[in-house]
Amino acid sequence: MSSSETERQRFAAVFLDLSPRVYSFARRQCDPVTAQDVTAETFLVAWRRLDQLPDAPLPWLLGIARNVVRNQVRGIIRRDRLVEAITSSPTQARWGPAADAELVERTRLAEALTQLTERERESLLLVAWDGLTTIQAATVTGCSPNTFARRLSRARARLRMALDDAPDPSEHRSLTLHVSPAPSQPTDR
Repeated sequence: MSSSETERQRFAAVFLDLSPRVYSFARRQCDPVTAQDVTAETFLVAWRRLDQLPDAPLPWLLGIARNVVRNQVRGIIRRDRLVEAITSSPTQARWGPAADAELVERTRLAEALTQLTERERESLLLVAWDGLTTIQAATVTGCSPNTFARRLSRARARLRMALDDAPDPSEHRSLTLHVSPAPSQPTDR
């Protein structure tokens, strides 16, 4: 078997094993279709740089995906801001009580995560969600393990404070929704 055939088989195995995790990483940051595009582009870059594929490729792949997501999200944000500026009008809505305790806790956690900076959220999710070690997560974010450990420590402390301050989501409260008016003509998307 040739070395290029061996590399192809290794790449195929890495793709089959890690593409769901790369997709999950991307999905936390963008819609499902964009996350699929991010995953595909991440593995295209990895294929082109196959000679750089490390033995433990997940942190390397997530670092690539992180850059791809940022590029994808920039375009989406610009488009969404324009659409929102043109079509949105504020409306009042109410939240009902949470269906069960797990949903309440998940909602509290999601709200607390919104109180963190992007860097703090990323640090927590790389470790808690993606299961990376501090060293692997530092590789993804492009900083030293000590710097990442400090970021993670600060992020955990801020998350604890945000959870302590988070209101009980089972209580009714007002929120502003932006509702787009129905289009007068069908549009292609």
